Amino acid sequence: MRLQFEKIEPESGSSFRVVHLTDPQTCWVYWHYHPEYEIVYIPEGSGRRHVGQNISAYDGGELVFIGPNVPHLNFSHGKEGPYEEVVVQMRSDFLGEAFLQTPEMAAVQRLFERAGQGLAFGKATKEALGPRLLQLPHQTGFDRLLSLLTIFQYLALAPDVQPLQADGIRFELNPKEEGRINRIYAYVAAHYAEAIELPTVADLANLTVPAFCRYFKRMTQLTFSDFVNEYRVSQARRLLHTDQPVATIGSSVGYTNLSHFNKTFKAIAGQTPTAYRKALVG
Repeated sequence: MRLQFEKIEPESGSSFRVVHLTDPQTCWVYWHYHPEYEIVYIPEGSGRRHVGQNISAYDGGELVFIGPNVPHLNFSHGKEGPYEEVVVQMRSDFLGEAFLQTPEMAAVQRLFERAGQGLAFGKATKEALGPRLLQLPHQTGFDRLLSLLTIFQYLALAPDVQPLQADGIRFELNPKEEGRINRIYAYVAAHYAEAIELPTVADLANLTVPAFCRYFKRMTQLTFSDFVNEYRVSQARRLLHTDQPVATIGSSVGYTNLSHFNKTFKAIAGQTPTAYRKALVG
């Protein structure tokens, strides 16, 4: 399985990213790495973990903390049936360059230093932190940040922790490639509400249109069109928490046709925008 770089963007209004999966639908990379730290929590069940050089089994759920650029396999890869997973991803400087250097964060700093080995936590820590981690997707702003800091401190002091690989292996993206990917993502983030022309984006990557399409698919396992749609739908999900009309939201994220917006949203999210909004309050 070919190793891929995953580009991660925090949610709007947040310095880190929280993903809540309620089925085994995987994202578009499998064996991958990224410069963010990552917490993975699976409330129950058994499966296989593949983190760096370590391939092992977990049972009774899973809780791991993985350092930056450590290759790992999606935990939902190959899963079928009932499944739930919470993933938290953040850069080391998500609260500023010096936040880990403060005296109060000494234990958390050591936790971050050890994360390059991949850290798996035992039953007691899973049971203690599980409710907090399941609450994160439903929190926002200060409450979510405070919960995350509490989770870090608990992980830092947990005695039931096992390093998954003694000599952590990491992969770095070529700086030129990371810069190219960042330019593409930044352009989409700035212009997703408008019509995005493929030649314009190809120029940002210093590639012809055909070469860009091959490059983007190789790097992300998505066509550029699919990526833009996924980005727009992610923005629409955020706006569906407001009282704006669905048609207005569709237009504000780049869809001039309501039917097209509904169809695309359902294909990606598994339900229509209206059904998604009803589920938020139901």
